[in-house]
Amino acid sequence: MTLNIQPDERSFDLEAARQIYAQIASKHDSVIGLSTGRTTGNLHRAFARMAREGSLDLSRVTFFGQDEIVGVPQTYSGACYEMLRSELIGDLDIPEERFLMPPTRWEGAEKALRDFTEMLQARGGIDLILLGLGENGHLGFNQPGSPFGGTARIATIGPELDARVRRELALGPEAPLGGATLGLRDVMHARRILLVAKGSHKAAIVKEILQGPVTEAVPGSVLQLHPACEYLLDAEAAALL
Repeated sequence: MTLNIQPDERSFDLEAARQIYAQIASKHDSVIGLSTGRTTGNLHRAFARMAREGSLDLSRVTFFGQDEIVGVPQTYSGACYEMLRSELIGDLDIPEERFLMPPTRWEGAEKALRDFTEMLQARGGIDLILLGLGENGHLGFNQPGSPFGGTARIATIGPELDARVRRELALGPEAPLGGATLGLRDVMHARRILLVAKGSHKAAIVKEILQGPVTEAVPGSVLQLHPACEYLLDAEAAALL
């Protein structure tokens, strides 16, 4: 377990960007996992700037997103595909064949998710995955109670996200929504993990996943068992440690 505490948000974003850069510089065909949300948007943009300014060779890198909303258009602004494309992938001109994502459509979703995980394995597995942390300890769509041995699947999404997506897309209650996600077992097979958390609203759960028991009730606690997991925090998120 490695703690990396940065004094402010700017330093936090630059440090995360630097770590992605260093991974690719050391292994040009790296497979890099990304997460979406308020924590990661600016660090993705910081990495894109850093990669352009440093003329980093991205020609053999594969980027992927660890989860996706199922039941929405891929072009929906809240889809993980679209967020990653706008924050990083598009800026760096990464072709679609090296930007792997779980499905957004229900039709053929289970097969598409199997194909997604098989493509990751065919490229040598995950070298580095950045994980955001939910306030209840969730990782991706692995909510409390998700089995540590679980693999990629389509899970239920949380009620707040469900309500927001329905409101933004004017979907009725009959329209099915789900969350395609890597399972916790898949995540733990990554060679390196960078757990990123910032803000005072994450302080309590950061303390719990780092200093509490390892339990499926708090999915993020499983990272205590990973041999190469680094926790990148800003000062506010680390305040209770």
